[in-house]
Amino acid sequence: MTQLDRRDFLIALTAMTLVVLSSNILVQYPFQHLGLGDYLTWGAFSYPFSFLVTDLSNRRFGTQGARRVVYVGFVLAVALSVILATPRIAIASGAAFLVAQLLDISIFARLRDRAWWMPPFISSVISSGLDTAIFFSFAFYCGALPGLGLTISDVLGQAGIADECIALPWVNLAVADYLVKLALAAISIAPYGAILTLMRPRLQRTA
Repeated sequence: MTQLDRRDFLIALTAMTLVVLSSNILVQYPFQHLGLGDYLTWGAFSYPFSFLVTDLSNRRFGTQGARRVVYVGFVLAVALSVILATPRIAIASGAAFLVAQLLDISIFARLRDRAWWMPPFISSVISSGLDTAIFFSFAFYCGALPGLGLTISDVLGQAGIADECIALPWVNLAVADYLVKLALAAISIAPYGAILTLMRPRLQRTA
C-alpha cells in the first residue's frame, strides 16, 4: 500500500468512525420538529452517509479494501459507542452495520461495471433496508421475544450486560428512517459522482 493509499484509507476510516459514532448518539434523540418526534431521530440524517463512505471505499480500494474499512470502522465505532451511547445501542448498531455494509459491498461489486450511479444507489437502497430492520428491532423493542418469553433486556442481563430499554415507537421510527435513507441515497449520488471524478486519476494510476 502506497503512502497515498494509506492516506486515503485513513480518511475513509475516520469518516466511517465519525458517521457511525455520531449516529449511535443522535439516534437516541427524536427529531422534535414539524411534528415528527414519533417518526424520526437525528441519527436518521447522519447514518446513511456510512453507505457513501463504503461505496467510495469500494471504488477506491476494491472489495477487499472496502471490507477492511468496514471491519476496522466497526470495531472503533462499537468500542466508542459502548462508552458514549448504551451497550444495547452499540450492539444493535454493530450487528446492523456489519451485516448491511458487507451486503452493500457485495451488491456494489456485482454492479461495478454498470452505469456509474447504479452501484451506489441500488446497493444503498437494499442494504439500508436490512440495516434499518436489524437496528430498530433490537435497539428499541421492549416486549418479550417470541418463543422465549424474555425481553432483550432480560437476555442481555443474563449475559451480564445491564440494560434498560428506551421505549420509543420503533416501528414508526424504522419506516421513517428508511424513507430518509432512500432520499439520502438519491441525494448522495451527486457527491459520489463529484468525488469519483476527483478519484479517477489515481484510480487509473493504480489500475
